[in-house]
Amino acid sequence: MSYIKNNFLLTNKTAERLYFSYAKDMPIFDYHCHLPEKQILENKPFNDIFEVWLAGDHYKWRLMRNYGINEEFITGSASNKEKFMTYCRVLGSAFGNPLYHWSQVELKEFFGCEKEINAENAEAIWDECNAYIRENNITPQKLIEQSNVTHLCTTNEVFDDLSTFGKIAEKNYKFKVIPAFRADKIMNIEAEKYLEFLGKLGTVENLDVLEAKLEERLQAFISVGAKAADIALQSVYPITEKTQAETIFKKRINGENVTEKESELFKGYLTYFLFKLYAKYNIATELHIGAMRNNNSIMLKKLGLDTGFDSIAEDNSIKYMSRLFDRLNSENALPKTIVFNLNPKMNTEIMTLIGCFQSDKARGKIQYGPAWWFLDNKAGMEKHLEDLTATGHIATFVGMLTDSRSLLSYPRHHYFRRILCNYLGGMMERGEMTSNEELVGNVIRNICYYNSIRYFDL
Repeated sequence: MSYIKNNFLLTNKTAERLYFSYAKDMPIFDYHCHLPEKQILENKPFNDIFEVWLAGDHYKWRLMRNYGINEEFITGSASNKEKFMTYCRVLGSAFGNPLYHWSQVELKEFFGCEKEINAENAEAIWDECNAYIRENNITPQKLIEQSNVTHLCTTNEVFDDLSTFGKIAEKNYKFKVIPAFRADKIMNIEAEKYLEFLGKLGTVENLDVLEAKLEERLQAFISVGAKAADIALQSVYPITEKTQAETIFKKRINGENVTEKESELFKGYLTYFLFKLYAKYNIATELHIGAMRNNNSIMLKKLGLDTGFDSIAEDNSIKYMSRLFDRLNSENALPKTIVFNLNPKMNTEIMTLIGCFQSDKARGKIQYGPAWWFLDNKAGMEKHLEDLTATGHIATFVGMLTDSRSLLSYPRHHYFRRILCNYLGGMMERGEMTSNEELVGNVIRNICYYNSIRYFDL
């Protein structure tokens, strides 16, 4: 039997009451994920548990590499069953890793399987879950609806085909799928395929044309429901004057390579431009910083982007973030912004900075986003809550997201909710805050769902 019990992560009775009375059954708004919208539209039944559980999930791939598994059994030509069996063997001793918890919860919540995941049980789990998939005709729609999701925001490049979203709307699912606008491939001017990506926007002979095309594409996103935009940077860079950015841009479109410094200068300007654009259209901005990407050049060439070879950067860009926010604020062009930070050393620096730019136009206009990626674990969430309550206002927090490519990732919301209830329940039992459970419960409900729904104007 699984070690996951009803009081999992709930270490006191107050936490249990808070979770089961106020958090457990709240709907989910997944305001940042990487689910492929075409898969949701096609809604094809899955053939086996590998397809829904392991395919495309680089969190799991990374864990297997840490165990010394040959790539053949991760992304290679080994059979689905061989890859699944290998993952079960690896997971059986990954004590403390969030996947050790998440995977066990996913089996229980989606397949009713309570066998403990390890090498000994792998064959039985494979058979039991595959039988469940066949008997219940499991599809993406069923998994999302089973998770009580009302809205989810996919992450789409500026040049992506948006017709899929209208077709999904015609399906009348119980949930809405809307795109989030992401211009990273147009911002990363140093990338080998930059001109190829730029060409997807048509003929772009100068920076003015690029800006016009970005605005045109944002309008197209808004026409199919977009409420959010995403920017991912290793760090925030100084705001460059447009003339300098133009010079760098012309150099690149003429086929020349740009230096690392020139790339940072261009990104500094384009970040500023995009923030102003998002403010103009009341688009909430999700700023992700602190990831050092594509560290392993051999595997980048072999497998491509987003396959599990990124890490935490040491860059400290708090000064430039301050100057960016201040200039935008001075120009009345600072949009609602969620800052996602990957370096835990920067928690309090960022938290105290965002407190300088709040506004009565929105509760928690500038947010410190939830523990993200490598921090998306018990220790990271607890530290995030400690820093958030110490320097901010937890009642305005927009709560959890999945940031995942896996349709089985929604139990992460319950993982977070248990940790949230345990954190507040502990303070209540220690006499460090009110004992009014209804008051605290309403705050929990808002964090779980309503704050994010209001924040994104849904």
